[in-house]
Amino acid sequence: MQAIILAAGMGRRLGEYTKDNTKCMLPINGIRLIDRTLTQLSRLGLSRVIIVVGYQAQNLTDYIGHRYDDRLKIEYINNPVYNKTNNIYSLALAKEQLAQDDTILLESDLIYEDSILQLITDNPAQNIALVAKWETWMDGTVVKIDEDNNIIDFIGKQAFKYEDADSYYKTVNIYKFSKEFSKHKYVPFLNAYCEALGNNEYYEQVLRIITFLNSTDVKALPIGDRKWYEIDDVQDKDIAETIFADGEDRLQKFNRRYGGYWRFPKLLDFCYLVNPYFPSRRMKDEMRANFDTLLTQYPSGMFVNSLLAGKYFGVSQDYIVVGNGAAELIKSAMEKLEGKIGVVFPTFEEYPNRYKAEDIVRFVPGNEDCAYTADDLMRFFEDKAIRTLLLINPDNPSGNFIGKADVLRLAEWTGERNIRFIVDESFVDFTDDYATNSLLDDTVLQCHRHLCVMKSISKSYGVPGLRLGVLASADKELIDFIKKDVSIWNINSFAEFYMQIYDKYSGDYNLACKKFIAERNRFLHELTAIPWLKVVPSQANYFLCKVNAPHTSGELTRRLLLEHDILIKDCNSKNALKERNYIRIAIRDQRDNDCLVKALKEL
Repeated sequence: MQAIILAAGMGRRLGEYTKDNTKCMLPINGIRLIDRTLTQLSRLGLSRVIIVVGYQAQNLTDYIGHRYDDRLKIEYINNPVYNKTNNIYSLALAKEQLAQDDTILLESDLIYEDSILQLITDNPAQNIALVAKWETWMDGTVVKIDEDNNIIDFIGKQAFKYEDADSYYKTVNIYKFSKEFSKHKYVPFLNAYCEALGNNEYYEQVLRIITFLNSTDVKALPIGDRKWYEIDDVQDKDIAETIFADGEDRLQKFNRRYGGYWRFPKLLDFCYLVNPYFPSRRMKDEMRANFDTLLTQYPSGMFVNSLLAGKYFGVSQDYIVVGNGAAELIKSAMEKLEGKIGVVFPTFEEYPNRYKAEDIVRFVPGNEDCAYTADDLMRFFEDKAIRTLLLINPDNPSGNFIGKADVLRLAEWTGERNIRFIVDESFVDFTDDYATNSLLDDTVLQCHRHLCVMKSISKSYGVPGLRLGVLASADKELIDFIKKDVSIWNINSFAEFYMQIYDKYSGDYNLACKKFIAERNRFLHELTAIPWLKVVPSQANYFLCKVNAPHTSGELTRRLLLEHDILIKDCNSKNALKERNYIRIAIRDQRDNDCLVKALKEL
């Protein structure tokens, strides 16, 4: 068996990375693609490797040199018109060699785990196309296969239909052809195709014609969950480096992204915190039905959006401001504050990160559960010269919750001392009595003008992609300041429309909250069965857990990511929890939660 690598292309979309080298010279985590490919091929006992070169060919051949002579026999074929042709011509240049032996055909801009080549060589089928279930990041040729894994259709970009995407498989661009198939079918059809349609085409088109005439010639071999990526541009490079990083480096690459994990469909994200049961299918269908209009129309300004937010939460338009996520409002509000601020640690770091460290008065609960009460806060801050008190309720990451009656006692206490009171209730709808625990009420706000209520719509309503948050207060001077401080179009049309239609789905939301509370109780029972994990009871959509021997929080976080594609939050990065071996686990739906429990039990 031999291998043919197509490596003639220019890789223009990679910009500076391919200014002086072809794509296969691109380093991924310090290893060039060509070195990775040749090392993987060297384990297969091949008779030879043929590389079709073109753009910057001399650089590539000089780089390879004789470094692989003890493992591989490498030959080169030059494509002198690489800039005027596509990969069908590169393969046509190697057609004589293709017909001389069984061949693994692969493109040079791929990265894949070692087991993929072994998968194709071990399979008894003579002619194979490796395929992966289609995912949104994939581009290029897709196929349909039957129940016997015969390829029944090659589908190009123009024929691609998103409504049929569930039935599509993407070609991985690694093939195995028998000598007989290449000699008697593929090469004759290749010659005829190039004669009829020219050289600016793709070699998959030849397979498409062969498949149309006889669907049993080429079998599809799904790769399952094996890792691979095709690198066409700088974002592909970044994603590939994240997927194929090792150990601590891989964890750091994920953490620095701060989301966007939809680019990694196999990743289970137990780090970011959203409601797994809302929005309902009906609500999403209505938003989809209005997609074209919302995409092509400007959103309203603050006047309309504060009106919608007021309707959403049942408060006066004059008392509420809408943000591009709560983070935008946190930044604006914190910059308006003066004097010292009381903060409970550990906490959501966005608040203290927006304030001068020397003006933060820290309260740290002196117990393993990070639990505290309203009385604890009043006792601690009684003699502290603070101008603002921050309460995240339920707290993040502990899930500690102070009931509404006691929060109102704190509101009275802070009011008597002329202390501004900020309550972030982004997670309050996850509490057992969620329907009565919110402070978003005109009467409450009017009675406590110094009270500011922050709420992230992303979390409890399950729409983080919309970037929505609100801040409510009867302090109209503060509200007016923030309305002027943020951009005139600070939210998009999708977020605005979501607020407009929410009322129709409030019943669905109540059902989602009840369903979530039931799943939290079940998940708590499952987690407490892990002997080395101490789970802190929570009224939010996450659990703070103390990791005990034989594991540590850092080691556990790394292993779950590397061995199970599960991402959790290592709380060693949080103030007051450093070196204390705590993790935070988001609560997802039952299927995902059971996957995490299974992984923990396998450690």
